[in-house]
Amino acid sequence: MTKKWGLMAVLVFGLYVIAMYFYFFHGQNSGIPAALQGTAADPGTFLTAQELVLSEELSNIRNFLFFIATPLEWLLYFVILITGISHLFEKWSAGQFRWTIWRTAMYVFLLSLLLFILQFPLDYYRYTLSKSYGISTQLFSSWMRDNVIGFWLDFGMSVIMVMVLYWLIKKSPKRWWLYTWALTVPFSIFLMFIQPVVIDPIYNDFSPLKDKVLETKILSLAEQANIPSEHVYEVNMSEKTNALNAYVTGIGENSRIVLWDTTLNRLTDDEILFIMAHEMGHYLLKDIYINIAVYLFMTLIGLWLIAEILPWMISRYGSILKIKQMGNMNSLPLFLLISSFLVFFSSPLSNAVSRYQEVRADEYAMELVQNPEAAVSTFQQLTKAGLSEVNPSALVKWFRYSHPPMLERINKVAEKAEEEEN
Repeated sequence: MTKKWGLMAVLVFGLYVIAMYFYFFHGQNSGIPAALQGTAADPGTFLTAQELVLSEELSNIRNFLFFIATPLEWLLYFVILITGISHLFEKWSAGQFRWTIWRTAMYVFLLSLLLFILQFPLDYYRYTLSKSYGISTQLFSSWMRDNVIGFWLDFGMSVIMVMVLYWLIKKSPKRWWLYTWALTVPFSIFLMFIQPVVIDPIYNDFSPLKDKVLETKILSLAEQANIPSEHVYEVNMSEKTNALNAYVTGIGENSRIVLWDTTLNRLTDDEILFIMAHEMGHYLLKDIYINIAVYLFMTLIGLWLIAEILPWMISRYGSILKIKQMGNMNSLPLFLLISSFLVFFSSPLSNAVSRYQEVRADEYAMELVQNPEAAVSTFQQLTKAGLSEVNPSALVKWFRYSHPPMLERINKVAEKAEEEEN
């Protein structure tokens, strides 16, 4: 029976991969609408012929990898369950330690290490892909260091969360999901509070803006928006990438507006000021707090759905999945599989919320700096640096794009620039 289910899962995944391959490499062709061809939004006007080819190739590969990576994760969880590997990890951990915390830590470590090894080839391919297209500049040793750090950080947090989760499941089989969510609220806020000052500096070097002339301009802009000046930082990313970026992170006194040094090195002051105005828009429009609220709401719904689906699957397919009851630690891969499934299919909703926020931040930036030409050139430079796809298909936009496609963003600010000229 195990062999039958395993072969069936592999076959379904294989057919899915083939379908995605033909869709991205032989099917979909978004192109540029006729009305926008030759305008500032048309990548043919600001990318070279070679960059256009590379952008299309890289976008197709990235989109294909995105849509197979998560189903591959589901397949791995399923195989780990039906082959009894998860049960074996739990049994071995229980035989080695008396204390629950050490049993949990050992089980989580074994499961995390196995998943890390199984997913490493795809992660490494993504790294080499980015290097081959000139996006990544990161040495393998540095990339591997980031992966190892990420593994141990995830492991540490996972041990705490899994231990609390299964303790609640055993104590309250009916209400565990609600109590888990209640604990998620302060934990999530705590993580967002410490991330800018504890977690992020582990990966990269942050410092106050060094360019004092530019700093004066940004402080003047921040003063107009009533934003504290200490929220502007630069981060050394040129050792890892050629891409450009800026973002808002953290909450309260630890909130920061961050500029990558690649952005500082490659954009003009006017373009940087537009990016800063955009990030200030996020700050003033309270997008970070809105995102926390949306995340917590979706987490509540997700945990409730898991509480409904998980026991049903165990009661019906427990013998196949090698799970006797929900409170057993070896049910964790099933919990993670359902969670990943829900996150993947809820991403169009969360992405839609994010795109709405980005549109508002763009509008705020255009009002604050009153320089649509700089906005147009900024978006063009961002596209050029990342070889981004300016007009993705609807499927890609729904599932991948937390920002509006560059075609939409450039066209909007270009129209505003034309209005001002007239």
